[in-house]
Amino acid sequence: MSEYSAYTLLSEYYDRFTDDVPYDRWADFFEKIFAQRGQKPEIILDLACGTGKLTCILARRGYDMIGVDQSEDMLMMAQENCGGLTETKPVLLLHQPMQRLELFGGIDACVCCLDSVNYVTDPDVLHEAFRRVYDYLRPGGVFVFDINTRAKLERIDGQSFVREDEDIFCVWQAEIEQNTFCHYAFDFFERGEENAWHRYQEHHMERIYAPEELLAMLKEIGFVGTEQRGELSDNAPSPQEERIFFITSKPLK
Repeated sequence: MSEYSAYTLLSEYYDRFTDDVPYDRWADFFEKIFAQRGQKPEIILDLACGTGKLTCILARRGYDMIGVDQSEDMLMMAQENCGGLTETKPVLLLHQPMQRLELFGGIDACVCCLDSVNYVTDPDVLHEAFRRVYDYLRPGGVFVFDINTRAKLERIDGQSFVREDEDIFCVWQAEIEQNTFCHYAFDFFERGEENAWHRYQEHHMERIYAPEELLAMLKEIGFVGTEQRGELSDNAPSPQEERIFFITSKPLK
């Protein structure tokens, strides 16, 4: 049995295991937000872009896209996913952790999706990541991100989940620790040569952030007009909402 850190082996199967994620709906949601905020972004940063599925959709819709992720394995998959784009709208992919974000110029909008914020388990590190996004956003620029809520993570606490696909079998469990962290343990069984199965393990960790904590962080950095919404919704989140979107802006002046 071999053991890996987050998104090493999973990167190869991530798109197959997340084929239920409605990326086109996410892109529609972001475009609606831009319009509601009176913005027509040209350059968009997809922070923690993963395998680049959303990045590519937005690029095909005419935006100049930058994808940033700290996992080399996920970026390799993003390179494959975005490889079919025309030369007129290439995607720039950068290998960086979000707290060390370093771009070549300003951006008009930033999106950070699929609970990537929860994966930043140190609030000070997350503060620095938000600050760097703020610094690179042009005045009036929009920042949108989502989190897994405590309600969701408490719902899956102690639960086991199974996903089976061709030549791969995955079992994963979630467990809340210290009332603050959700630990995910993945067991992969991969069919190899001569029909032999090999077992691999991978571990992930998310932090449970209170919305008030994130709102205070954004305000301290200088973001304005921050609002919360339910999952892909125009409405405020319900008390048992499992995913909350935060929408905020850099001041015009």
